[in-house]
Amino acid sequence: MDERTGGREDIEAPLDVRLTAPELTPGIEPAGPLGLAVPPKGYEFSPINARRWRNFRANRRGYWSLWIFLVLFVISLFAEFIANDKPIFIHVDGKNYFPVFMTYPDTDFGDVFGTPADYLDPHLQKYLADRHAFTIWPPIPFSYNTIVSRPPSPFPSKPTWLLSKKDCEFAARNGYGKCGTLQYNWLGTDDVGRDVLARLIYGFRISVLFGLILTVISSIIGVAAGAVQGYFGGWTDLLFQRFIEIWTSVPELYLLLIISSVLVPGFFVLLGILLLFSWTRLVGLVRAEFLRGRNFEYIMAARALGVSNAVIMFRHLLPNAMVATLTFLPFIMSSSVMTLTALDFLGFGLPPGSASLGELLAQGKANVQAPWLGLTGFLSLAIMLSLLIFVGEAVRDAFDPRKTFA
Repeated sequence: MDERTGGREDIEAPLDVRLTAPELTPGIEPAGPLGLAVPPKGYEFSPINARRWRNFRANRRGYWSLWIFLVLFVISLFAEFIANDKPIFIHVDGKNYFPVFMTYPDTDFGDVFGTPADYLDPHLQKYLADRHAFTIWPPIPFSYNTIVSRPPSPFPSKPTWLLSKKDCEFAARNGYGKCGTLQYNWLGTDDVGRDVLARLIYGFRISVLFGLILTVISSIIGVAAGAVQGYFGGWTDLLFQRFIEIWTSVPELYLLLIISSVLVPGFFVLLGILLLFSWTRLVGLVRAEFLRGRNFEYIMAARALGVSNAVIMFRHLLPNAMVATLTFLPFIMSSSVMTLTALDFLGFGLPPGSASLGELLAQGKANVQAPWLGLTGFLSLAIMLSLLIFVGEAVRDAFDPRKTFA
């Protein structure tokens, strides 16, 4: 008697179907319940994020601006491998050296002083040439603080490719570097004798990193402050608003100049000073979003179910507020870069000698007879800010619910 048929033999017993894990064979997809191959699962956008991505890509100017900006930024991250007065790799006398990563004494290359090796020194270069050393140099053999040793004219000297026959005759007549033996400077040198292209690459990296770090930290603080104001309201909102009104009424530029003149200038010191004021940019926007959303029915239901305030704020209300907040981030980053550039231009920014776009603009202003300085600083800054603005416009289109593109 079959217990599964209730004792009736005329009823067919149901099939005993049990799903077991298939054996995984390399190169063969596992089969599904019906023997069909199961396609590999990858990450898929939600419908609303897919629509936003389509809207972002539909803005061709912003889409390609993002790619161009990312390529330039990634290249600048490897500035030491692009513009450096130290070789990337040296193989001599059976030994391998990596000067771009480590500092070697000149005793390793035939000298007796024990000081850090100067790889642009003719004596050291002759030592390597006599031993048939294999050397890999960066495309630009100058760092941001390297002084050009054989210029064709007094500093600032014009780009090498702009030198005319008259310039070469002047260099030969006055004891400067001859045109056939010059170290190539694509954008010339500044008034101290440093390669402009090398300083431009390092300055671009510092500006973008500074703007990115300042934007991220100030946005986190601003979003948290706005969320607390908008969600709790009442006296919390009132007191916080009065504090922000008083704080924003302080003359920011004068205070920045005073603090920068008292403290020793530096990357993180300047970052901390600017954070004192930049965090207020997003407070009003996030506060308005939380004031609007805290009385929604699903928020009230979550409160009734005993969900904590922190979970409601950052899991339910914050995603709605971030839609409007993200559209402002590229514009905030561009303004952060401009603030650093302005302080460097005035001489209250990064330490003297640092690679900076603002310092390059200041040199262009002080040396009107060398137009390549001002033009280089202006064009690089204009291109970078234009790319960020175009990306911001594309992000705004992506998060605009009223915009749909075919």
